[in-house]
Amino acid sequence: MSGTFARLAKSSATHMAVAFLAMGSWAVFANRAHPLPGPLLAGLVQGTLSAFITLFLKRFIENLVTRFAGVSGLVLPPLFAGLTSLTLLYSIHSLAGTPEILATIAVPLTVATFYATLYTYTLWSA
Repeated sequence: MSGTFARLAKSSATHMAVAFLAMGSWAVFANRAHPLPGPLLAGLVQGTLSAFITLFLKRFIENLVTRFAGVSGLVLPPLFAGLTSLTLLYSIHSLAGTPEILATIAVPLTVATFYATLYTYTLWSA
C-alpha cells in the first residue's frame, strides 16, 4: 500500500467523508419521490450524522467494552451503539422534516450496528 493511500485509509477525515457521501447519497435516493428540497435536506442531514457517528462510534465502543465484563462486554456495546444511533437518527430526521425517515435511516443504522457488532467482537475476543 502506498504511503499516500495508507495515510488516507487511516485518516478520520477520510472515513467521515466517505460516510457523508455514501449515506447522504442513500438518503437522497430514499427520498427521491418527494419534491425538492426534501431529498437534498435529508441527504445533508444523513451525511452529517453519518460522518459524526463514524467519528465517535469507534471510541464509544472501545469505552463500553472496557466497562463490562464477560458476555456483557460482547452484547451491551453494540446494543447501546445501535440504540444510540437509532435515537439520534430518528430524532434529528424528525426535527429536520425528512419525508421518508424509516427508509432513510434503514441502511445507515444497519451499517453502524453491523460495524459495532464486529468491532465489539474483535475487541472482546482479544
